[in-house]
Amino acid sequence: MRLVWATVAGIGDEAEGFQRLTVDLDDGSSGVAINYLRLSASCAQGDRVLLNTTAVNLALGTGGSHFVVARQGTGTGVAMDVSSSGHVLKLRYTPLQVDVLAVESQESPHHAVMENAVDLEAMPVVCCGLHSQVPLVAAAAKQADPSLRIAYCMTDHAALAMDLSDTVRACVDSGLLDATISCGQAFGGQYEAVNLHSGLLAAKHVAEADVAIVAIGPGVVGTGTAFGHGGVCQGEAINAVSVLGGTPIACLRLSFADARPRHQGVSHHTLAALSKVALASAIVPVPALPQEFLDAIARALDDAGVWSLHTRVDADSGHVAPPTLRGIEVRSMGRGITDDPAFFAAAFAAGEIASRMASTVL
Repeated sequence: MRLVWATVAGIGDEAEGFQRLTVDLDDGSSGVAINYLRLSASCAQGDRVLLNTTAVNLALGTGGSHFVVARQGTGTGVAMDVSSSGHVLKLRYTPLQVDVLAVESQESPHHAVMENAVDLEAMPVVCCGLHSQVPLVAAAAKQADPSLRIAYCMTDHAALAMDLSDTVRACVDSGLLDATISCGQAFGGQYEAVNLHSGLLAAKHVAEADVAIVAIGPGVVGTGTAFGHGGVCQGEAINAVSVLGGTPIACLRLSFADARPRHQGVSHHTLAALSKVALASAIVPVPALPQEFLDAIARALDDAGVWSLHTRVDADSGHVAPPTLRGIEVRSMGRGITDDPAFFAAAFAAGEIASRMASTVL
């Protein structure tokens, strides 16, 4: 860990719960820092802030940003005093533990509903492996049926602060997402849930969603090992959806542009999630792609034994016009739809099939 004091030089983007600051660090460097207002009070030019610079120092994929740990007080001895009216803590037993009003807790206006919520009643839930798949799934589902209510459940396997995601803000503003729920140690959603199971139930019974999407936040851990990556949460999500009586739909992570062999065709993250982690059956939408791509996908899924548990459903996505993203620019691993059409087609296929499944439930 590396902590460095700095002075705020200017205020950039601001949104509810979020500031992007330009900062001059006491080590002589300058940069950009992200300030989560749920963890530190709003900053102004000239404020002194303590920054966590670890990720930038390690050259990790966090957008080149530092993170505000604390803002120096104004002489009152109290730097921040904001109550959520709830008693549940997230980031528990760390210096940044924050109280939230959990949707399940006794103080919540939704407690009575959550007390009796035990079943998803066959609601389709798209289980993703990457954050960038969320807007693609939502766009395809909304294109097929604009009346659908879609909720996003963010797990705590990557970024913990939902406020970090410009994509989620854009999806909410554009109407692609109707509700957001931060689950486990993740925080910052419209609703806070103690774990993914409660988050899914809140999506159905509080947010009144017709379709839910489960995915990690921005960023994904990878180590090049069989299970040392964030993709395992896709299999865990499938299990949770099944236990709760929902309809799990697995979004394939496909690429024929990624230079890394383990992510070419069907990503090893997806193969691990579907063949090793998932214990329950899921629907696996396969997009319409050129035959050589489909052959490679089929070989990978067959060799991994995916079809011994899961069910293939062919989708139209891939040979029909892609859905509108309502002005949202989506890139995954730096690539857009023209760079890696298979990646986008797979996510569109999951949204297409989710919409189809929702129509049989409604």
